[in-house]
Amino acid sequence: MPEQILTGGCLCGSVRYESAAPVSDAAFCHCRSCRRATGAAAVPWTTVARSGLRWSGTPPAEFASSPGVTRSFCARCGTPLAYRSEASPGTLDLTLGSLDDPDAVAPLDHIWTEDSPRWDRPADGRPQYARTRPVATPT
Repeated sequence: MPEQILTGGCLCGSVRYESAAPVSDAAFCHCRSCRRATGAAAVPWTTVARSGLRWSGTPPAEFASSPGVTRSFCARCGTPLAYRSEASPGTLDLTLGSLDDPDAVAPLDHIWTEDSPRWDRPADGRPQYARTRPVATPT
């Protein structure tokens, strides 16, 4: 089976990317920072290896949204594209809404629901976590 390749880009087509398959399950993030950065109640992200990501076209603009966090977006149309944290230097998150095939990756769960507005209470049956996912304990 060939390795999954994700492709995507911004609304105006200036910024494009190609990435190797996700390295962890995708999630809907409900944190205040993601809401403010995108204007959406929740943002679905998938995590990919930085070494497997290639930008093409116009390079994305970057914004240091909080200490140790950089968000990438199209400077022309404003499409949010990526989230990078110094805490995880080998990976970055791509917005699922920027994928050419939005069905290529499906969110597994909801994170940072403690930051959700009262009117944003997902009822899709996916697990929900007040903050991040619990860390798996080795058996």
